[in-house]
Amino acid sequence: MIRKLRARDIMLRDVIVSHPDDLVAAANLKMVRANVGGVPVVEGDKLVGLITHRDILLAGGEALKLRVKDIMSQDLVVIDEETPISRISRIMADTGYQRIPVVRDGRLVGLITQSCIIKALADYL
Repeated sequence: MIRKLRARDIMLRDVIVSHPDDLVAAANLKMVRANVGGVPVVEGDKLVGLITHRDILLAGGEALKLRVKDIMSQDLVVIDEETPISRISRIMADTGYQRIPVVRDGRLVGLITQSCIIKALADYL
């Protein structure tokens, strides 16, 4: 049953990431090539932020010359692997966030996107 699903059941595990010192242009290219709207930013395996196409657009014309750490979001909503799908869906509905990092002890272990939720629902139906 769909209500029993947890983050660990539906999260993306092979997550494309960026590093805080990467150029925004490089992060943008990763996102374009992977057809994703944002990527977690990690230092080692520790989650330190998130950068999205929207962040890049809001930073203006010079954004591509900046470092990821200059424009990434740092105040993140994160979940753990045991977070139920109902809670994840509620967070997304209330905040408008399209992606939520899944962490264990501050380390990135996965990513939940709106597509993960839709796929879980489609599989259930």
